[in-house]
Amino acid sequence: MRSMLAATLMLASATGAGAQMTAPQVPGTKPKVVQTVPIKPPALQTPSETADAMAQAERLSLQSDLAWVGQYNGAITGDVSSRMVDAIKEYQKAKGGKPTGVLNPQERAALAETARRKQDSVGWKIVTEMTSGARLGIPSKLVPNQATDANGSKWTSPTGTVQVLLSRRKEANPTTAKLAEAEKKEPAGRKVDYTVVKPDFFVLSGLQGLKKFYVRGTSRGDEVRIMTILYDQAMENTVEPVVIAMSSAFNAFPAGPQAGPAPRKTVEYGTGIVVSDDGAILADRLVTDSCLAITIGGYGNADRLAEDKDHDLALLHIYGARGLKPLSLAGGVVKTSVDVIGIADPQGQGGAAAVSSVKGALAPVTTSDSALSPPPAVGFSGSPAMDGQSKFVGIALLKPAMVAGPATTLPVAQAVMVSAETVRDFLKANGVTANGTSNDAKAAVVRVICVRK
Repeated sequence: MRSMLAATLMLASATGAGAQMTAPQVPGTKPKVVQTVPIKPPALQTPSETADAMAQAERLSLQSDLAWVGQYNGAITGDVSSRMVDAIKEYQKAKGGKPTGVLNPQERAALAETARRKQDSVGWKIVTEMTSGARLGIPSKLVPNQATDANGSKWTSPTGTVQVLLSRRKEANPTTAKLAEAEKKEPAGRKVDYTVVKPDFFVLSGLQGLKKFYVRGTSRGDEVRIMTILYDQAMENTVEPVVIAMSSAFNAFPAGPQAGPAPRKTVEYGTGIVVSDDGAILADRLVTDSCLAITIGGYGNADRLAEDKDHDLALLHIYGARGLKPLSLAGGVVKTSVDVIGIADPQGQGGAAAVSSVKGALAPVTTSDSALSPPPAVGFSGSPAMDGQSKFVGIALLKPAMVAGPATTLPVAQAVMVSAETVRDFLKANGVTANGTSNDAKAAVVRVICVRK
């Protein structure tokens, strides 16, 4: 203990001396004063300081994901706040972890995948309302029915349990205060229990008959835009996270680049896994969707024979190819990390087609899927994930996730690993005999090229 303490003191002394070191003083000159700026080690940072060091896009994504899992109730702006840190701690406690306020890679990956599944379950997408040009997030599976007229649009569930209205009108000299007062009285019988009035928007919420309501509105010049969400109280647990996302995503008067699903590339690259010596290839369903032609680098054209929409798997086939080296799909042991073997988008590697390997941390989210963090490079979607003994444990897929933040927010990439068992079941259901015996993943991967219109 004495020697360790002495070593620590010596290190601290040496560090302090080094920080203040100057060049040897020349006789007759004044000593040069060097100012040092202490740098706080990451281990000593507060959760807020750690969050502040993140990129803005990552903070937006983090707040959005926390909102979708029901832990964050606030504006999704990307700003660091105690509310965000508290939400992280609550999420960690809910998962049985230590509430540090800073997510480790496994926790972050699990959060992202849970949020993505919540978005998928309600059909979350960003749309443009046709009559006003306003941008808003819509849970399309909850409210599949849409009607539009000159005054705006209405989305409803089949039984009316959930309704979303976007109204537009002209009004002389509107202010948010005047608009909020009018909305409190219309329709009659509204019971308002929450009100926020800012110079550029207002928010109201409360009860309207037997339904809960949420209103957010604003104006520009004489144009008024108001979004109203109505839902049965029995739907509260499902709808309230969606309401937070919708409020943050609402852009009544959009300008500049807009959020929305990333446009499909004219040419898109992915990775495929050769799984049989007669030309069967496993690939990402989304990469190979809506293609005029699918080409396997070095082998020619391929046909897409089957797909699994639940797990985003696709089965391709090339004919007459020789020298294929199918990968053994015998299951390895899934632990907390994997090696992902793939071929990056050629635009990201100077046109090369080299196979490379990256490491990823896993966080199970279902019996068949795990979140993968960090997401591998573009082009890796469809790559095999291998365990520490170079055995196949799943397929890595990249998925764009729509952040429920400001309407200028761009999609954020996420990644999942679909289990080896799910892969084997998919191939078996489509009559493929996976006869690979090699664990050499680098020899079994191929570049998949999709050409669209």
